[in-house]
Amino acid sequence: MAADPGTGQSGLSHFIVEPDPDNPGWDTWELADHTPFNMSAMGKLIVRREGERSVRLRMFPQKRHSNLHDNVHGGVTLALIDIALFAAARQVIGADAAGSVTLDITNQFIGAGRIGEPLDAVPEVMKETRRLVFLRGVVEQGDNMIASFTGVVRKPSQA
Repeated sequence: MAADPGTGQSGLSHFIVEPDPDNPGWDTWELADHTPFNMSAMGKLIVRREGERSVRLRMFPQKRHSNLHDNVHGGVTLALIDIALFAAARQVIGADAAGSVTLDITNQFIGAGRIGEPLDAVPEVMKETRRLVFLRGVVEQGDNMIASFTGVVRKPSQA
């Protein structure tokens, strides 16, 4: 298990971020505890850096992620965006993803995500202050734009 700056009070890493043997060039993005929402609802997530200020967080939509039109449910897309904000904060600036909280997400749905094809959230860190991280990004599936978003993450209080 890779070292994580978001170890929390227990001293045990909250995240497993290590090379994914099934996807060369990608790392796993999973919680050490598989019972919370991220793991139980979203399934496998992988992450990789995309330049100096950005990451790409990928999920693999299944039928359980669909809406009544057999597209990716909007709530799943929003959850992917929320998780991606934390992946970017951790991977780009080393923020404590486990102790941070989402303050704001603004989203515009642009297209429908398809089941059975990888869905990527690509957040970029725009600015970091002592307590806040400001991000913007897109959700894409292949050449299709699914959504655009902005978000603000509050870093944890210093002990």
